[in-house]
Amino acid sequence: MTVTSVDHATFVVERMLPGRPPHAFRFWSEHDLKRRWTSCHPDWTVLEDSFDFRVGGSEVMRWRTMEGETRAFRAHYLDIVPGERIVYGYDMSLGAKRLSVSLATVVFAADGAQTRMTFTEQAAVLDVDAGIEMRASGTGSGFDRLAAAMALQSALN
Repeated sequence: MTVTSVDHATFVVERMLPGRPPHAFRFWSEHDLKRRWTSCHPDWTVLEDSFDFRVGGSEVMRWRTMEGETRAFRAHYLDIVPGERIVYGYDMSLGAKRLSVSLATVVFAADGAQTRMTFTEQAAVLDVDAGIEMRASGTGSGFDRLAAAMALQSALN
């Protein structure tokens, strides 16, 4: 008999982002801008990249790692309020094995000339030893890339 496990966790990551909420929102809602900060493994081969940012739409990324493993991210957009909020569900997998299923909420709030972005993830980590700490750390690193991409875009304008 196979023993299965589920570890539930919630974590919150906040970042101050350069620019107002509509500008920050663009880096989530426009495919090319989103890939500037979500493409974190340049050594992986992209097998699939689809992006349909609307309520009921989906986003799928599949990669092949240098070791030949297939990894996937599949998201479904549940609620979108432009410039204010995004709610989506997503799962991550390694080959045919689902690693986790999550509900993520992103809130954008004006804070002076900047945006306070609050990301809340409610995760179910499935049958894996990797803890939620690694997911939260990776999410924070991604948001550091987001802030850098936004700052670079602002400098170019």
